[in-house]
Formats: sequence, C-alpha cells, structure tokens
Amino acid sequence: MHEECGVVGVSFKDEAPAALSIYYALYALQHRGQESAGITVHDGTQVRTLKGMGLVPDVFNRSDIQKLKGYVGIGHVRYSTTGGSKIENCQPLLVSSKSGTIAIAHNGNLVNSKELRDELEKEGRIFLSDSDTEVIAHLLVKKLMHSDLEEGVRELMKRLVGSYSLAILVDNKLVIVRDPLGIKPLCLGQIDNGYIVASESAAIDILNGHLIRDVAPGEMLVFSNGTYESKQLVKLKNSAHCVFEYIYFARPDSIIDGELVYGVRMRIGENLVDEHPADADIVSPVPDSGITSAIGFAKKSGIDYREGLMKNRYIGRTFIMPGQDMRETAVRLKLNTIKPNIEGKSVVLVDDSIVRGTTSRRIIDLMRKSGAKEIHIRIASPPIISPCYLGIDMATREELVAAHKAIKGVEAVINADSLGYISINGLVKSVGIPLDDLCLGCLTGLYPVEIPGEQCSRRQLKLSEF
Repeated sequence: MHEECGVVGVSFKDEAPAALSIYYALYALQHRGQESAGITVHDGTQVRTLKGMGLVPDVFNRSDIQKLKGYVGIGHVRYSTTGGSKIENCQPLLVSSKSGTIAIAHNGNLVNSKELRDELEKEGRIFLSDSDTEVIAHLLVKKLMHSDLEEGVRELMKRLVGSYSLAILVDNKLVIVRDPLGIKPLCLGQIDNGYIVASESAAIDILNGHLIRDVAPGEMLVFSNGTYESKQLVKLKNSAHCVFEYIYFARPDSIIDGELVYGVRMRIGENLVDEHPADADIVSPVPDSGITSAIGFAKKSGIDYREGLMKNRYIGRTFIMPGQDMRETAVRLKLNTIKPNIEGKSVVLVDDSIVRGTTSRRIIDLMRKSGAKEIHIRIASPPIISPCYLGIDMATREELVAAHKAIKGVEAVINADSLGYISINGLVKSVGIPLDDLCLGCLTGLYPVEIPGEQCSRRQLKLSEF
C-alpha cells in the first residue's frame, strides 16, 4: 500500500527564505510519496516553482533552493492514486486566472472527481493533467471570480466529496483547508519567524518548531503579514480520521489528531497479546512498520524481542522480476533473515497488515528456510476486506485475500502456524479516538462519504451544513 502524498505550507513574517524550510519539511515527509516532489514560493511580486519526478534530493539541489526566492510557499511529495505517475501530475499545481495565480498542493482523493471534471470541461476549461488536484484548482478559480476568499473556499467545499488536506497559494497568501471529516492529517506549528502547516508533526520537529495543534476538520487558515486567521467553514458532529495513518502510514514520531503514533502502535501490540496470545521463544517484527507493535507485544507478553529480519533500505520501488526465482531474489534483497536469531525457535512475527497475502507468504517461507520452528503471525490491523477510495493506493476487492477467505483460509495461504488480527474494538481502543470519529472503510466496507456501489456509514452531508 502507498499513501498518496504529503503537503507543507510555510509563511514567514519577514523576507526570510521559505524554500529551504519547505525542502527540509518535505524530506521529513518523504515516506508519504516517492514519485515526485515540488516547491512553489511567492515573494510578494512573483511566483516561482520547481518540481520533478523522483525523491526530494533528486529533484532539488542547493542552487535550486537558492533560486526559489520567496517568504511564503507550499511543497508536496506525491504517490499517485487519481492520476498517473508522470510530470504533468507533479504538484504544486499552478493555475492562472484574471485575478492572479493559484498554486495548490493536495493530499487525499476525490470520489466525485470525474463528474466535476466533465462539468468543467463542458464549460470550456482545459485540463493539462489527469489528477483531481487540477479539478480543485479550476473550481476554486471559478468560485473566486464571483466571491471573496472565505466564501469561495466555502463554496468549493460544497462541491468536493472525498478527502482533502490542501495547501494553497493565492498570490502571496497561504491558505490551508482540511476537509469537513478530517480524513487526511494536517497540523499547525510555529517556527522561527513564522508558521508551518504540514501533513505530520515530524516535519515541524525537523525545523525545530513547536506543534500548536491540528487543523480542525472543516477549518480554513489564512496566513498573511506574519499572522493567521482561522475560519471554521464547516462544523460536523463527527470526523472520520483515517485509521491507517496510525497503523502504517505516519511516522511513529508524529502526533496526529492528538495521538502519538508510536504510542498507538505500542498499544496495538499490547492488545494483540490479550486477544491472540502465543507460546513462543521470540517476538520479531516485519520491518519497519511492524517494529513498534512488536515491541508492545513483547513487553506485554514477556517474550524476548529479537529481530529476525533485516531490511535493506536502499532498494528502489521499481525492480525487474521476470520469473519466480527472481521474485524470490527480490524478497531477499529487501529482507534478509538473521538466521541465528530464529533457527530452531518458535517466532511471533508482527506485521502491520495483510493485503494480498503474497508478501507475507514469501517472508514466512524465507524464515522457515532459515530454520524457524513455528511462525505465529500477529497483525496490527483487522482484516482488510474493502478497497480505499479516499487516498490510499490499495488493492481491489478481488485482490484482497481477507475479502474472500476466513482467517483460517488466510492462515493457509500465507503458510503460518497461527494467525491473529487485532479486532476492530481492540484497534479503536489502541488509537484512543472514538469509533464514530474514525474512517474504517477498508476494514468494514462502510465509508464516511457516499461512494457509488458502496455502503455509507453515516448520512450524506447536506449543503445546509455549510
């Protein structure tokens, strides 16, 4: 699975350069997207932008950052969900209009992107990309032709269905918007000479900043002249924070919607012991996302924590695997066993999730070949039974192994001696956020917004609520 992207917005009080701070913040969010990166800044007169395919250090060098002169700006790292992996879909995305230039960076996914695009194309608007971000940009330009900024954004939010955390430059104003359900994370921090808004608090920490708070669902922040204004444009009874941020996507050192991700994953491991205890010699994680939950499992169970797998962190995402032998070699390139730690031992292997089951099977087979006596799999998420439409590049329902097999069936597919998933109740307890304020669509098949062909867990939002 892959997260779609991470966004950053920076606004300084004086003429301090914003680009370098955005660069470092994007580096801290690199895990959220590795396909492309971009920075757009404004100096009060001119907008400057640079973006390209690849990792943050591949796209920018020292000279590039020095040329990006401006005291306010936005940044983006991307992994594609809506829209393919190509330069046209790199963000921030710029749109010019009679009233000026708008640059926009978006984390999330619109469910009604196609309908909105069709409507705009019938009006004669021309699209240069196939991302839903350009749909948002065109809609915002259209609304601002007849409204001030606050009313324009309010009208925009009435049209968007799905998840969106937005960092927008409207000339030299930084505008931040989070969708009314708060599906994707977004937080506000203070740094020297100004403010930063980012997908995760770890980006604020990198800049030696202070986390102020999360941006509220339905909130708009407008930064100008060293200060900011907050407008609560939409206020709903419940939110729908993506639970997979806590299970897998976010950095463990980030605080998201008031909860430290590391603490959540520790509690997941501890609750897994209560729900699925195991008689084993060691507890071992599938690195990296299974590490913290494995520590929690070991601490609660009293079983020794010991790494049985070592990850090669220098493997690229693209790898040619023409045959079965090469596919197995690819697994060994990414993960190698520490044979003396697992040989002859019964192992509790903790992972974040099971999607198709193929990777789990290869890892278990690899550990058995290295002499593991028993392998008991413990999973830090409930079974994934439905696809995600709100910003995660996840498998289709047909590909999801848990959508078609009971737990014993999945256990057989991955060749485990036992398999235990955290329950939904155990997960919610671990996260520390009420069930009604979480998006669990991929785990329950009930989604927080209306999606054609799927069930909605709550009533559809009415325009009167805006």
